[in-house]
Amino acid sequence: MKTIKLTGSGLEMPVVGLGTWRAQPQEVENAVNVALESGYRHIDTAFNYNNEDSIGKSIKQWIDSGKGKREDLFITTKLPNFGSRPSDVERFLKLSLQRLQTDYVDLYLMHMPFSFHLNETTLSPLVNEDGSFSLDNVDFVDTWKVMEEQVQKGLVKAIGVSNFNAEQLQRLYNNSEIKPAVLQVEMHAYLQQKNLKEVCKQLQVALTAYSPLGSPGANNHFSSKYNYLLDDFPDILGHPIVKEIAQKYNKSPGQILLKHLVQNDIIVIPKSGNPDRIKANIDIFDFELAKEDIEKLDSLDKGEDGRIFDFYFFKGVENHPNYPFRKKERKE
Repeated sequence: MKTIKLTGSGLEMPVVGLGTWRAQPQEVENAVNVALESGYRHIDTAFNYNNEDSIGKSIKQWIDSGKGKREDLFITTKLPNFGSRPSDVERFLKLSLQRLQTDYVDLYLMHMPFSFHLNETTLSPLVNEDGSFSLDNVDFVDTWKVMEEQVQKGLVKAIGVSNFNAEQLQRLYNNSEIKPAVLQVEMHAYLQQKNLKEVCKQLQVALTAYSPLGSPGANNHFSSKYNYLLDDFPDILGHPIVKEIAQKYNKSPGQILLKHLVQNDIIVIPKSGNPDRIKANIDIFDFELAKEDIEKLDSLDKGEDGRIFDFYFFKGVENHPNYPFRKKERKE
């Protein structure tokens, strides 16, 4: 398995991991089992996903069976956007560690640059009577300082952020002692974020792509959970160019899209509950895309028009001062 060395910690992060967003407890338990048996050593989750318990159970069974050790694995989880107050950081980290049945995580990410007030009863975002989310104006630099303390305490090996834009990442970098090791963002053929890639390269921040296949099931989730639908939801896997290149290499469209990212030193965390797809998603190291095929895939970039996750399903989020995707930027 190819890895990328993280700046600061020196950790080797596997370039393919198992994504687990939207995975229900039984599904994710099975998925983690299949993934570990198939050679995955990188599992990505988050407090928000409500499946850390199931992931921890599968990992413990794998370790207890003698198939591997905790230090063989790279586990990522995330601080929820309703746990961003400095006084809440360690609390939510320890809850995640307890659920994952581990003494530490390899990578802890601030899930979003914007924050909501906490509903203490449900440990979820506080929602106002009109259905909008209760915005909490926390400075993510203050949150980061407490995340740095968790590294010093040995509870996490490396820290990073998710869903930050280039300007926010630069500000955090300029105001941190422990520099962010990883930025996890939406990235796929329709949203290639070339400017952000350059900023990360300059700052030596590794990039992880979530939804690298375009998250085919996301719109159903938006609709059922938030009553929110995206118009013209993209079908990247079905694009004629992707299918043509897949046929050329005798690979699936998903494998081509993942290889396009990995060949550009981007870490990918595709989510699947299907055992065959889980195995296929890691089977991308026996071929290289030719320059002309990379250029064809590069040409699919739609810029901000290709973004799926604008977080508007959090009603009122665009009014948060740290909302990362301004309407003006989206039009550009």
